[in-house]
Amino acid sequence: MPSRDRSAQAFRDASDVFPGGVNSPVRAYKSVGGSPVFLKKGKGAVVTDVDGNRYVDFVQSWGPHILGHSPPSVVRAVRQRLGQGTSFGAPTLEETVLARQIRDAVPSMEKLRFVNSGTEAVMSALRLARGATGRKFVLKFDGCYHGHADFLLVQAGSGLATAGLPDSGGVPAEFTAFTISVPYNDLAAVRQAFASHPGQIAAVIVEPVAANMGLVPPVPGFLEGLRDVTAADGSLLIFDEVITGFRVALGGAQGRFGIRPDLTTLGKIIGGGLPVGAYGGRRDLMDQLAPLGPVYQAGTLSGNPAAMAAGTAVLKELAKPGFYDRLEDKASVYFQALGRLVDPARHSLQTCASLYTLFFTPGPVRDFGQAKASDTQQYTRVFWSLLDEGVLTAPSQFEANFLGAAHTPQQLNRVAQAYARALG
Repeated sequence: MPSRDRSAQAFRDASDVFPGGVNSPVRAYKSVGGSPVFLKKGKGAVVTDVDGNRYVDFVQSWGPHILGHSPPSVVRAVRQRLGQGTSFGAPTLEETVLARQIRDAVPSMEKLRFVNSGTEAVMSALRLARGATGRKFVLKFDGCYHGHADFLLVQAGSGLATAGLPDSGGVPAEFTAFTISVPYNDLAAVRQAFASHPGQIAAVIVEPVAANMGLVPPVPGFLEGLRDVTAADGSLLIFDEVITGFRVALGGAQGRFGIRPDLTTLGKIIGGGLPVGAYGGRRDLMDQLAPLGPVYQAGTLSGNPAAMAAGTAVLKELAKPGFYDRLEDKASVYFQALGRLVDPARHSLQTCASLYTLFFTPGPVRDFGQAKASDTQQYTRVFWSLLDEGVLTAPSQFEANFLGAAHTPQQLNRVAQAYARALG
């Protein structure tokens, strides 16, 4: 087993100044036990920890690094921009350049606004939905995580699922009184919620491919049904594409599945690994925002020029012909190799584009209740076995793994062999 003594000491030092030793809960490895690895650098598909151990990385900073770590074109763009200044609190040309790239790829985002995180993007989009419709209720899905805004911490997945918490302390019940949560992939439950609240639901927000309860794709007809139900009621449909945007296709999940939402939230890939978020949609809705309309949202660092430069460089690479075909071809070969290793009586390997999760429960997993049936002790055993062989996967059953352009066939073959030994 490789030595991780320096990581262990780093975690002790960090625990003295950070709650739980981390600045985001899942990084603490609470669900898999032990001390987290502290990473020092990354290049391509490989990251190196402070002890010098190298890992083939499937966390990929939770999704932004579709090109791999430190891609030269992105590094050059950021260095050039930083040499001219880091932040101005004023408009820059870079904001418009990236916004137009996004709109070209995601036509439903007729206008958009940059913020600093996915949480900000979702919070702002839902405020806009309520302001534009004059309605109070929001409908979400069990196990879908949309950031840590108070009123959304109801049956959330991701870190809350990892910690075993149904919601969060510090959130008064009154703050979630207008949030409805129903099972993912359950159109009947959606229709029942609308029947119980006629003309009162401002928006339905959904991860079009759920990736915060582990990876759970939409069943056929689910997204189409959400579009029909919301349109019939005068409610808005919001796709949270913070993970799926520019990940499952150049046009995100809405492009992949052919559904046009009213509003979309983005993050991760559009910042090339720097802090970023964005929300956008129909022109008439976005024009409800200040300074044009009555819905207020602001941010000192929104549209940070370094993040804009990084995002522009990434999207240029993604727009090159054949990028996603090559990525999915490579992913398909890897997923087939993993599929030959799993026992359908005990496992469910779930994939979409370059995303995957191995659940330790018979499948298919279609909602949060089924995801929670996974044997997390077995997941923990496999996680540490892989880590000891130089493979870094999500330190939680309830997170997705990310495959990127930098992963080589040789690396993926070695990882499949590591899985074979871990599952053996």
